[in-house]
Amino acid sequence: QVQLVESGGGSVQSGGSLRLSCAASVDYCVGWFRQAPGKEREGVANINFLGTPNYADSVKGRFTISRDNARKTVYLQMNGLQPEDTAMYYCAAAASRFCGSLRQSTFLYWGQGTQVTVSS
Repeated sequence: QVQLVESGGGSVQSGGSLRLSCAASVDYCVGWFRQAPGKEREGVANINFLGTPNYADSVKGRFTISRDNARKTVYLQMNGLQPEDTAMYYCAAAASRFCGSLRQSTFLYWGQGTQVTVSS
C-alpha cells in the first residue's frame, strides 16, 4: 500500500523559508501540490525517480524539489516565501517512476497535507 506523509509546514514571515518533507513508501514520481482557501489545487513541482525536477512557473527560482531515494523522502525547499504561497501543501505519487505533467489527474496517491502560512 502506498503511503505518503508530509511534514515541515508552519508559519513564517514574508521572505522566509521552509522545507517540506514527504515520506513516500514508493520510488515513483512524486509531486507537490497546494490549495489555498477558495482556490483550486495547483501543481507546484514534481520529480522523477532519477531526480529530474519540473516546476510550475510561479515557483521557479524560489522552490527546489529533491529526493533521497535511500530515505524514500522527497523534499520541497521553499525560499522567498510570499503571502500568496499560503496554502495546504500535499505530496502525491504517480504510478510510474517517470513524471508526466503536473496535472492532478496523473497522480494516484495523496498525502493528508501540511499547512504553510506566510504573513506579510
